[in-house]
Amino acid sequence: MKIALIAHDKKKEDMIHIANLYKNTLKHHEIYATGTTGALVIKHTNLAITCLKSGPLGGDQQIGSMIADSQLDLVIFLRDPLTSQPHEPDVSALLRLCDVTNTPLATNIASAHIMLTALSRKEIKCKKISKKKE
Repeated sequence: MKIALIAHDKKKEDMIHIANLYKNTLKHHEIYATGTTGALVIKHTNLAITCLKSGPLGGDQQIGSMIADSQLDLVIFLRDPLTSQPHEPDVSALLRLCDVTNTPLATNIASAHIMLTALSRKEIKCKKISKKKE
């Protein structure tokens, strides 16, 4: 599976925490992340992560492109809805893309735990649920 990690500034510690908790699961998957989030997670977990540009430089848009092209199976975007800064990625565009492509999206630590627990138990294998053609 291909998984993307994005976190607003005030949620980067939470992302490091969850990546450490699920390190043994995440190490078996292809991980992509926005630049700063990815660098911090690598530093604290030694996970292999492909770092894209940082959010303010378009990393969230790179991830959005991957979602639109059905190249991601799961997105974890830990957002700070109360004090997000203007330079931080906007979840609304990614939320829309995830809904259009049927890509699971965790926007808080609780939903990230649920998705990563299911992944660790091999209860989820792929995001795509094919639609029957009518």
